[in-house]
Amino acid sequence: MKTMLPDFLDTTCVPLPSNASACLVVADAYHWSWAADALHALGASLLALWGSDDRDRDERLRIRAAYLLPDRIVVVEHAMPAERAVYPSLTSRFPVADRMQRAVHDLLGIRADGGDTRAWLRHGGWPERVFPLRRDVGAAQTYPLVSAAYPFVPVDGDGVHEVAVGPVHAGIIEPGRFHVAVVGEKVLRLEERLGYTHKGVAKRFEALAQRDGHRLAARVSGDSTVAFGWAYCAALESLTGTVPSPRAAALRALALERERIANHLGDLGGIGNDAGLAFGLTQFSSLKEQLLRHNAEVFGQRYLFDLVVPGGVARDLPAHSIPTLIEEIAALERAVRELRGIYAHHEGVQDRFLGTGRLTLEQARRLGAIGLAARASGVPRDLRLDQPWAPYDQCPPVLATRPEGDVAARVQVRFDETLDSLRLCRQLLDSLPPGALAVDVPAAPAGQWGLGLVEGWRGPVMVALETGPEGSIRRCHPHDPSWQNWPLIEVAMLGNIIPDFPLINKSFNLSYSGHDG
Repeated sequence: MKTMLPDFLDTTCVPLPSNASACLVVADAYHWSWAADALHALGASLLALWGSDDRDRDERLRIRAAYLLPDRIVVVEHAMPAERAVYPSLTSRFPVADRMQRAVHDLLGIRADGGDTRAWLRHGGWPERVFPLRRDVGAAQTYPLVSAAYPFVPVDGDGVHEVAVGPVHAGIIEPGRFHVAVVGEKVLRLEERLGYTHKGVAKRFEALAQRDGHRLAARVSGDSTVAFGWAYCAALESLTGTVPSPRAAALRALALERERIANHLGDLGGIGNDAGLAFGLTQFSSLKEQLLRHNAEVFGQRYLFDLVVPGGVARDLPAHSIPTLIEEIAALERAVRELRGIYAHHEGVQDRFLGTGRLTLEQARRLGAIGLAARASGVPRDLRLDQPWAPYDQCPPVLATRPEGDVAARVQVRFDETLDSLRLCRQLLDSLPPGALAVDVPAAPAGQWGLGLVEGWRGPVMVALETGPEGSIRRCHPHDPSWQNWPLIEVAMLGNIIPDFPLINKSFNLSYSGHDG
């Protein structure tokens, strides 16, 4: 059923080219807030918030908010004079806006009127009055580091003490700081500090041609490379009216589902290990490794960084490899079902899983949870079903949700999605259509922008692409669902004990790199 928009939004929403129903509303400050209220009342999620420096066009800076409804995306844009770059905060309706607003200020100097004013991404890497995404700041500029303590919110009281986790972690885990206030072992407050791996991706996009941007998008978060690469290509293809062949679409979906399976296998092993079952880590790591080796044999890469290209895919699936992949699917199904039974009947594992790190349905909705974390708390959203694109309009997934919202629920959703993705892969392999691997994608005219939106394994991955002259990129904003879901861990930890932090954190398994792009 199509969502009925209020009259103002319905009459001012200009359709955008996109792989989903999307429209743009240009609003003044009053209607910026009015639209947020109206969309919140309709149950929309805040999908992304980003800005742009357009002083070379009209002496203005712009802020854009993308709202996700079940059947469409509504983008609201508000322009401000450069000397008064202030807009109404969205945090009272959408708490998840807080960190995005702080990041926009760090990068562009566009300030939200209200909410937290602490720096989020800067980390002393550039001065407070320098804004890297402004047009007059070069990508090669460097500044002396300025070290200053981050003002974590203090927690006082008898018996309260604070524990710092990170920012440097064991192994090759990316950096992130977790500031935990506890009484004994019971957690009173968890506060995160991210942004340590900020890479300046948005600035790097400005130096690339449109036809090359997919390679950078695919490296925003390496475990979601297919999702980001596809979202970028979908944005560019929508702007140029390009439609990949049915075969290319099917191969993209096959790669996306294999990416989902690989990550779920890795997470199921890691979560088991954090619950004290090293056997689970060994078994699931072996299954994931076998899948990645098959990726390398069939597609030439373990992680499929360069498979999705504008207009299609870079490599075909050899006919002789299809029986091998079908056999792999059958073997994985047997192994995953057997391991699911072991997890379900292991009393020690279930004791650690059940009731731990609970995020209720009400909390998930209020805080703007999306993707897997939301589905494990009972929110029935999946873009492959809600706003299906080819080939998912012909081979829809089965929605996997759980109502409990705890570690056990997030484990069960992973099991369900792994088995369903294996079913989808078999269906795709059984009916691979003919068609060109890739079709030519012309350069999009300057001054246009569109959205690409793909349901990655964590949740919706969005790329907003704005074109420049002669096939260049004026601005590209990639958005990882970890932005929405990192704050959920702070809530899920409350009332738990500090030894459960690794388990709860792993049950969400969010991206540092995707957040810090």
